[in-house]
Amino acid sequence: MLKIIGTLLVSAVFFISLSSFDTIAVTKDWEKLGSKNVNYKLDRDVIAVGLQDGLFTKLKLAVTGGSLNMHKMWVHYANGTKQEIELRHNFSRRSTSRVIDLKGNKRIITKVTFIYDTKNFSGKKAKIHLFGKH
Repeated sequence: MLKIIGTLLVSAVFFISLSSFDTIAVTKDWEKLGSKNVNYKLDRDVIAVGLQDGLFTKLKLAVTGGSLNMHKMWVHYANGTKQEIELRHNFSRRSTSRVIDLKGNKRIITKVTFIYDTKNFSGKKAKIHLFGKH
């Protein structure tokens, strides 16, 4: 009986961890680079990334909390160049973006700038999460 209870407890913890957003949104190959809380308006936010985070080939966004209307983002690289990425996507809460391929080979990212707005009538603020793949 104790073995069955133990197995049930382990299973419950496993399923609870699967239901947490970071586990669902990102596989083991993705690294979380940062998050920002979103205000209820047209806004611009920056997530700083650095050399210590390494080189990346792909990015992915995830949204939790409330909904978000993403317009575009700019990826700023260590060599001074930047890549504009048109997203034009309405994220519902607990949704993710497509995988975004970065131009060139593996790149060092210094920061990522987002332009978005919210028309969230639920009263819940959205939170945007940035993930990178090496």
